[in-house]
Amino acid sequence: MKRLVVLGGEESGCGSAVLAKVKNLDVFVSDIGTIPEEYRSRLADWDILYEEGQHTEELILSADEIVKSPGIPDSVPIVVAARSLGIPIISEIEFASRYTQAKTVCITGSNGKTTTTTLVYQMLKDAGYNVGVGGNIGESFAYSVATRNYDWYVLELSSFQLDGMFDFRADIALLMNITPDHLDRYDYKMHNYIDSKMRIIRNQGIGDSFIYCADDSTILEELNRYEISSDMLPFSVKRVFEVGGSIVGEDIVCRSDGMEMICDSASLHTKGIHNMYNAMAASLSAMSAGVDATSIINTLKRFTGVEHRLESAGVLDGVEYINDSKATNVDSVWYALESATKPVVWIAGGVDKGNDYTSLYPLVRDKVKVLICMGIDNEKLLSDFAGIAPVIKDTKDLDGAMEEARSLSVSGDVVLLSPACASFDLFKSYEDRGTQFKEWIRKNI
Repeated sequence: MKRLVVLGGEESGCGSAVLAKVKNLDVFVSDIGTIPEEYRSRLADWDILYEEGQHTEELILSADEIVKSPGIPDSVPIVVAARSLGIPIISEIEFASRYTQAKTVCITGSNGKTTTTTLVYQMLKDAGYNVGVGGNIGESFAYSVATRNYDWYVLELSSFQLDGMFDFRADIALLMNITPDHLDRYDYKMHNYIDSKMRIIRNQGIGDSFIYCADDSTILEELNRYEISSDMLPFSVKRVFEVGGSIVGEDIVCRSDGMEMICDSASLHTKGIHNMYNAMAASLSAMSAGVDATSIINTLKRFTGVEHRLESAGVLDGVEYINDSKATNVDSVWYALESATKPVVWIAGGVDKGNDYTSLYPLVRDKVKVLICMGIDNEKLLSDFAGIAPVIKDTKDLDGAMEEARSLSVSGDVVLLSPACASFDLFKSYEDRGTQFKEWIRKNI
């Protein structure tokens, strides 16, 4: 019996372990940290052996194959040891794909993944497809394959998940953009991160679709390095394509395989340039999956966005509070500030991922009245924005940041939580950060 070891015992790892159990593999889960109770219970329900708080080498290095959860760096000693022994290490996505014939829409990029993934999923669901959503959001791909029987999957894929993908092929691959992010995981070398993102088109061929942003100079440069036989569908807010996605006047126009979809952008709940990109990318994905234009337009007009991404969190003393906790990199913050129409009190900070903030300087000078740094170590933010932001405050926790925001804002301002950094210095996740932000507002209204 093949022995599979799963590193990491939360959503991705637990899902992989359940799928391995369903497929009658000898499976063992190891997590160096504490496995949350919900996942311990699931492992117990499926009679899966596991350990937490340690990695026992003799139990792990006896594996025929290892599934590594995306949050675990390649530099972890047990991963290094396994590689030195030649043990194959794959991602949950690679593992789960072996056990399903379902078609996949796979979405990656530095920004816009979650919104676009959610929108594509909703388009297919509204059109009556038997579809699941997973990957980096929702239920893990592996757990869905183990316990459900979908015809389609819409998967948000991070660079970490793509790194462990070898034989997997996306029927529809969507690359939103490539901007600096997670460089701390890629030896602070941008080309390593770019190579990771480009794995989205790995193994694609004739009959598959590759949808990409034609306004992203990095993507355009990279395309010259690849021989691509899948159908290529670009989208742009700057150019008009005969086949692909474009903005014509106020209309979103998408064309593919003789189909045309035209939707008035003014009719959408979601605003801003970034949402135009998301709408075009999602529409082209749905069209490639066979959804008709009328259904796509109906979904676009109903869609209100996703939690923690430019989410209105309430109004307090005439000040609007916006939860953009999912903005964990510089480019996401750029779009948030670009869309602002009122004076901004900007809350940023957390675990820096090798950020270069210079692209934000013009927007900060033009739109930000106060920068509130919220984190255990704010030295980089404080130094990089000295002389750029008119007022800068240094705070060490959420309560401190919120009290500063309340005292320094006036009616008509916007308090924007858009951190540009990971959350793990003060919070469990970006969701936890956004939820605590919203809870503070709720308690004070």
